[in-house]
Amino acid sequence: MKVSIIGATGYAGAELLRLLAGHPGAEVVHLTSESYTGKPVSEVYPHLAGLYDQRLESLDDLERIGADSDFIFIGLPAGHAMEIGRKLAGQPVRIIDLGADYRFRDIATYEAWYKVRHTHPEARRVYGLAELYREDIRTAPIIGNAGCYTTASILALAPLVKNGLIDLKTVVVDAASGVSGAGRSAKLPNHFPELYDNFKAYGAVSHRHTPEIEQALTDLGGEAVTLNFTPHLVPMSRGILATAYAMLRDGVTETAVDEAFRTLYAGEYFIRLRGRGSYPETKYVRGSNFCDLGWHIDPRTHRVIVFSAIDNLVKGAAGQAVQNFNIAAGFDETLGLKLAPVYP
Repeated sequence: MKVSIIGATGYAGAELLRLLAGHPGAEVVHLTSESYTGKPVSEVYPHLAGLYDQRLESLDDLERIGADSDFIFIGLPAGHAMEIGRKLAGQPVRIIDLGADYRFRDIATYEAWYKVRHTHPEARRVYGLAELYREDIRTAPIIGNAGCYTTASILALAPLVKNGLIDLKTVVVDAASGVSGAGRSAKLPNHFPELYDNFKAYGAVSHRHTPEIEQALTDLGGEAVTLNFTPHLVPMSRGILATAYAMLRDGVTETAVDEAFRTLYAGEYFIRLRGRGSYPETKYVRGSNFCDLGWHIDPRTHRVIVFSAIDNLVKGAAGQAVQNFNIAAGFDETLGLKLAPVYP
């Protein structure tokens, strides 16, 4: 398959290049960057030297890029992918958007949380979380790749919601991310003296990943889910650890919780169940497409607590995009992604 990456010089774009370099079913034909147009991509990212010789292009000839490609990955901020999708709507090229433009079925929800008018509301799209929407992904012309915080959070809660084991009014998620999740552009809060030796929360009650988590859990549970989601920033480059809390319904046993996780994720290569009583760590998934899950049950408060660890740039972005690409292209889902985590 001929693939192109629009916005190839962000962290997610660079990670896509790393993964696609070892993918036998993908030929990278176009790379774009408005910031580094004309430069070799290996000059922007020296770790890719010897793997990619292409010079970065602008989007001036988008139609040609679309005509040359079977799939286009888009790694741009919210509000840009929908314009690209609209302009390419007449071409057979399929789109995998790593941003938020195509993640929501309800355009009003997107516009309310992102404060951007959606210019491609008629697009045929599907939410790109493979473990839950695999069959829809196979034929979708546009795939809205699931967000990083959302992937960790949804996968933590999905077995409990799908099996009706928790009170949906009591869901709370705290999640901590490495700073690469904030992108590559220079920002004062991410400046080394500001970030190092510090741990902080942000976006309480207003983070844009909240409605994305709610949408998927509502699909699973069959009733509207409203939850509290609070993100945190930690002084590391990669990784997300999400901690989800909820009240168990009356009569729910530890065995029922264990069985819910085992049943939903049976045969899922990228979900590793660490089991009840375990504590997944970000270092155990670094550089890989795995999601590690562990859970605890507090008999005193009757709460279940689930820990979910992913690499935000892989399972939370580029790896998930390649997983979706594999499904949509008819490849084995693990192609190019059987990567052992980098340790230590």
